[in-house]
Amino acid sequence: MKRLYFIEPIVAIYAFASFMLYPLIQQYVYRRLWLEITNSSYPVSNDTSRCSANHTSQQEEVQKAASLFSMFSELSSLIPSLIVTLLLVAYSDQRGRRITIIMPLVGSLIYTLSFLAVSFFELNLYLLIAASFVSALFGGISTMLGGCFAYVADLCVDDKQKTIRMAVVDMMIGLLAGVASISTGYFLHASGFNWPFFTSALFQVVNLLYAIFILEETRVIDSSETVACCQALKKLACSIYYLFSGGSSRKKWVLVLLIVTFSSLSFVNSGGLSTITLYELNKPLCWSEILVGYGSAVSTSIFITSFLGVYLFSLCLPNTAIVLIGMLSIAISMLMTAFAKTTPMMFLVRIPAMFAIMPFPILRSMMSKVVSSFEQGALFACVAFMENLSSNVSSAVFSKIYAETVAWCPGFVFLLGAGLCLIPISLLGILRCFHPLDSNDTQALISEDGTEASDDPPVA
Repeated sequence: MKRLYFIEPIVAIYAFASFMLYPLIQQYVYRRLWLEITNSSYPVSNDTSRCSANHTSQQEEVQKAASLFSMFSELSSLIPSLIVTLLLVAYSDQRGRRITIIMPLVGSLIYTLSFLAVSFFELNLYLLIAASFVSALFGGISTMLGGCFAYVADLCVDDKQKTIRMAVVDMMIGLLAGVASISTGYFLHASGFNWPFFTSALFQVVNLLYAIFILEETRVIDSSETVACCQALKKLACSIYYLFSGGSSRKKWVLVLLIVTFSSLSFVNSGGLSTITLYELNKPLCWSEILVGYGSAVSTSIFITSFLGVYLFSLCLPNTAIVLIGMLSIAISMLMTAFAKTTPMMFLVRIPAMFAIMPFPILRSMMSKVVSSFEQGALFACVAFMENLSSNVSSAVFSKIYAETVAWCPGFVFLLGAGLCLIPISLLGILRCFHPLDSNDTQALISEDGTEASDDPPVA
């Protein structure tokens, strides 16, 4: 059977299955904690609001408990996920990209099946923290996306083609995530949690089969190159070391600055998103599961508008200007969210966020252009590692802050996020002022020491 070089179906199915799961997770935990804390059934109605004056103090207690549960879950998966991400994506330079895609799909399936088991058999809720740890041993979404972007970098030679195709991958996430988010609200309202969890698991099984049996490998390794495990790990460490030690000092400085800019922006964006569902479930919004689904769908539509933004703005604006527009989009949206007290206003805050995803594919493409072809796996390993670190830490930090401030200012975390946007904006300004990275300037970086003259990595 002929294999295919299309990574987009994997990203699309993964996005659909995951974003069918993500809105459910916080709502399931929230309802279980509500039952345990209040000793009463969760208030369900056909109205858009579930707020009741009788449950004000209890609701704040549940909000705090749900935030802390989210923090513990993120922390339990942090260390194993970071280690596996770094090893797998960098190891893909030596043994191919498919392993970085297949392993996280296995972990995601384990995580989904764990939720299905806990929901169906009404097991202890804190078993989900153990499930989070086990699934992290296979990597996470950052691992898979790191492998996918390295896969795309292998296939694309032209810089513009690389940028556009990476933006297409991000757009696929938003397109399918939006469809999943809308369907999840109605699915949950009609049949409860078990069937959505089962459906998500089914899609992940299909995705895993595609990755194993249909997806072609971009880096075919000769069997004669097989080495012992310790030698492979040494080679892996050398490739990451050379990424920052080889080449000119200007290249290293620019690469580090790009990675830090990317990570700080990911910290702010992931932290804000991690508490948005709890914020919507809290007073005065008190959204139902259907409204939460619509809100998630509108939020994920920014992947599509961001793709269109990348495509159109790249025709007339430099990369740094496009990234700046995206950063401002995130900051303004978070600032508005902090003061959103009505349902129409909460939907309107998604409008300034329409370009929020633009910086990520642009920054990935800029970093990919700075390094040579044999360093792509090591690069995306470091990027995925930093993205994983920033997103997990930010989710835990923002969840803890939300738990401490929900009683007196639920929107404080979004004000904090808007303020923290000044860090990546300042770093981008430094990058723009001292090292403009537009036109063919990035190619000059990797040609200064002739590293692109050969496709073979340096000998350790």
